[in-house]
Amino acid sequence: MRDAARILVVDDETGMVRAVERVLGAAHNVVGSHSSPEALTIARRFDPDLVILDVRMPEIDGFELMARLKAELPGVDIIVMTGSLDDLDQKLIRAIRGRAFYFIQKPFDREVLQTLVERCLELRWRRIESRQHVERLERELADARVFQQRLLPQPDMVIDGIAVSCRYESCVELGGDLCDYVSIGPGRIALVVADVMGHGVSAAMLTGVVKSAFRASSPDGYEPRAMVQRLWSNMEAFGSERFVTLIAAVVSLDERRIDYVNAGHPAGLLVAGAGGMTSLSSTGPLVSSALPDCTWEQRCVPFDAGDLLLLYTDGVSEALGGDDDAIARLIQQHADAKESLLDSILAHAREQLGGRPQPDDLTLLSVRR
Repeated sequence: MRDAARILVVDDETGMVRAVERVLGAAHNVVGSHSSPEALTIARRFDPDLVILDVRMPEIDGFELMARLKAELPGVDIIVMTGSLDDLDQKLIRAIRGRAFYFIQKPFDREVLQTLVERCLELRWRRIESRQHVERLERELADARVFQQRLLPQPDMVIDGIAVSCRYESCVELGGDLCDYVSIGPGRIALVVADVMGHGVSAAMLTGVVKSAFRASSPDGYEPRAMVQRLWSNMEAFGSERFVTLIAAVVSLDERRIDYVNAGHPAGLLVAGAGGMTSLSSTGPLVSSALPDCTWEQRCVPFDAGDLLLLYTDGVSEALGGDDDAIARLIQQHADAKESLLDSILAHAREQLGGRPQPDDLTLLSVRR
């Protein structure tokens, strides 16, 4: 059961104020006032849910009083009354423009007033409940955003002679991209870049599953194929309509190699320090419970001193206008400043968007010796 509403009645006729108090006082907390200045003072203290006021008031008329009340108490609802038959249409228009809830004539019918007040308060309570619901969702969304941000590793690190950098920009509060890396021994790191279909809460939850599958690969030495297989086995809970593309890799300095699996993801780029560029193209299908008995080939490419590995999600290439060669050109332009490559790519993507909303998440990860 809802609490009684606070209702302020403003009319210079004492009898009218008493009449409204008799009609509404049994169910609500009703306070009356016979002057506009007094009503403003009472309203500041009383904080009414609803004000019922007369148009023709001395000192400050009802329309001006309504404007002042709305300015000081933006959430208050107002019902305007008039006992005059002159210019009814103009008064109605002024009441509507002043954002009054309703406009009635005096003398009013008791049942009409009760019904009108009940309807006004019902809508008000629904508005408040809706606002509270939205505020709760916003708090939960903010918490989820913090959780998702905590899934991301440090943006720049050097691990046993391996420089790792990553950048992530979501197009919405909760995106569907993930990048992660971890040291797995002297001169060895494991890494993953993934793109979950869609955005929002369910996509963010699935990025958590991707990270869990990656971090749970320790018993397998972070073997990329085993990691992808583990993720596929956990996909059923999200339904056949959900899928993930990713590149999982292990970089080894001593063995001078990168072992990787590309599960339907945009090809990574391996830039040789001596010149030349190799694509880490797809080695198997995307990861989805809709695709049973999937297998992924694990491949190996050399990784020597001065080499650079660059992985990214399709949001990056889309932001660059679908130009598959744009990233390669940017790499060549920053051959002597690889530490700023990811930021340069993101800056170029924003420039290409030209102020338009970012259509997808932007995620990049680079590894260089």
